[in-house]
Amino acid sequence: MIKNKAFNEFLNEAGNISAFTGRFFKECFRPRYEFGEFLKQCYFIGYKSLGLVGVTAFIMGLVITMQSRPTLVEFGAEAWLPKMVSVSLIREIAPVITALICAGKIGSGMGAELGSMRVTEQIDAMEVSGTNPFKYLVVTRVFAAILMIPILGVLADAISLYGAYLGCNIHGVVSWQLFWNQVFETNAYTDLIPAVLKTFFFGLAIGIIGCYKGYTTSKGTEGVGRSANSAVVIASLLVFVLDLIAVQIADLLGLT
Repeated sequence: MIKNKAFNEFLNEAGNISAFTGRFFKECFRPRYEFGEFLKQCYFIGYKSLGLVGVTAFIMGLVITMQSRPTLVEFGAEAWLPKMVSVSLIREIAPVITALICAGKIGSGMGAELGSMRVTEQIDAMEVSGTNPFKYLVVTRVFAAILMIPILGVLADAISLYGAYLGCNIHGVVSWQLFWNQVFETNAYTDLIPAVLKTFFFGLAIGIIGCYKGYTTSKGTEGVGRSANSAVVIASLLVFVLDLIAVQIADLLGLT
């Protein structure tokens, strides 16, 4: 009975999220378009997250390079270090880590903000006043996440590669020109394009889950905390699921 109840709750939640996503696609193409709120959310989602993403990407590139070097030295392949690290960072590590950071920061922020508006009846007041709260609050935030997370992912690629360059020079000497020549020699558009494309879906998942959890919050202030927490957990899980699907598709298309 407990297993059946948990399974039914899972199916019910999945159905509600699907209906919420369908409503998003239905509302996003209808006027009136809230460009002012959209730009405001781009600022909060993109610019306000850049520092955290940049620091994490830099440390990630530096640490991965330092940890990979001893193994390559053991096999006499130290010269392959820039190539190996750049492929790992661009294809997989930088986009996924960026999405996870955004799931924690942006997803929880959306869940808490919209949840607070729901329990304080601000969303109800918007509906009474004739404003479409779904378009103003949800559509703008989801579109901002779809746009800004890929940009953050590309910046994370560049910053992590700079960290990798410094990591290569801690125990050795690799010139700036040689490092980047090896990076561009190894990586092609078939490496960059799938990595960037999947970040758009990461942004969609994070925006939808964060807004859904906040928009459907109940049970007062306790529900706000629960919504923020579950938004992070579900969005992070979806990032891994979408990444797995993207890798399989790229493999079938011969892009790996």
